[in-house]
Amino acid sequence: MKAIGFTEHLPITDSESLVEFEEIIPTPSGHDLLVKIISTSVNLVDIGVRKGGHGVLKHPKVIGWDAYGLVTEVGGDVSLFHPGDTVFYAGSFSRPGSDSAFQLVDERIVGHAPTKLKPAEIGGMPLTSLTAWEALFERLQINPQNRDANHQKTILIINGSGGVGSIATQLAHWAGLIVIATASRPETIKWTKQNGADKTANHRKNLVNEVRSLGYQYVDYILNLNDLDGHWNEIAELIRPEGKVAAITENHHNIDLQKLTKKSVSFNWEWMYTKSYYHTADMISQHEILEQIAQLLDNGTIHSTVTKVIKPISVDNLRQAHQLVETNHMIGKVAISNI
Repeated sequence: MKAIGFTEHLPITDSESLVEFEEIIPTPSGHDLLVKIISTSVNLVDIGVRKGGHGVLKHPKVIGWDAYGLVTEVGGDVSLFHPGDTVFYAGSFSRPGSDSAFQLVDERIVGHAPTKLKPAEIGGMPLTSLTAWEALFERLQINPQNRDANHQKTILIINGSGGVGSIATQLAHWAGLIVIATASRPETIKWTKQNGADKTANHRKNLVNEVRSLGYQYVDYILNLNDLDGHWNEIAELIRPEGKVAAITENHHNIDLQKLTKKSVSFNWEWMYTKSYYHTADMISQHEILEQIAQLLDNGTIHSTVTKVIKPISVDNLRQAHQLVETNHMIGKVAISNI
C-alpha cells in the first residue's frame, strides 16, 4: 500500500520532508479495525513530531492523527463495527498514523462517522473534538446536560479560532456556558462568533484588561490552547476562586502553581492520546464521545470546523497542508481528501 512519512526532521519546504513509500497492508487482530483512509487532516501535533527530534530514521515514520474511512476487515475481538462501516477517529500516538492507504486502529477509540457531512468535513473533526470534549467535560468537569446551571457560568477559551478552540467554543455554547473566546483579527473574531462565542477578547493585548472590560472580574473556567507561559499570570488573575483551569499546550518555562493556591483552583492537563497510549480503563469513552459528536454534527447542533480542503491525499498536498498549519494563521482546520 502507499504510505507517506518522513525519515529526517526537515523543514517542510525540503522535498524530502515527506516521502511516499510502499508498505505491506497490515492484518487486524484483537480489537483492531483495518480502515481504508478516505480523508485526513493536519494538526499541530503533526508539525511538532515532524520537526522535532534529530538524526535519520531507519524506516519512515507515518504521522496523521485524524481519519475518515471505510472498515475493510476486523479483528477477532471486534464487537462495535463491521466491514463496510464508515468510521472516524484520531488514532493512537504509539501506532502508525493515517497518512497511508490503510490503517489499523483499536475499535475502542473509533466512532461511526456522521452521515450528513462530506468526507473532508468529517476527516478534520476527530482529534479536535475529542480534545475539546475531554478538556471541557472531563478535565473541567462541566456537565453538558446541566444547561440551566451552566447559564450562570463563564468560560474563557484562549485561542478560540484554532482547531481545538473552534470546536471547544461550539461545545461550550451547546453546554449553556457564557463563552468568551479570544481572537485578534476581524476574520477570527467573526469565526469565533459563528461558533457560538458570546464575547471575544484579544489575546495579543492584556487579557485581564480585555476580560474585565467585558464586565467579568473573574471567570469560572479557563481552557488554554496556546502559549501557556505567556498567559499564565493572566490565567491566575482571571480564574475565579475555586475555579478550574485546563491546558493542552506544553509549558517551556516553570509555571508558578503557587499563584493558584489561595484561590483553591484546580489545574488539569489534557492530552487526547492518554487513553490509547496507556490503554486506560476508560479508553472506550473515546468511542462514546465520537458517537455523540457524530450525532451533534448530523443534527446541526455543531458544525464541521474544516475551512480548507485539498485533494487528493498525496505528498505534495500533505506538504501544502503542513505549510498552512505552520503559518499559525489557519482559521479552523485543513483537510486532505481522496473524495
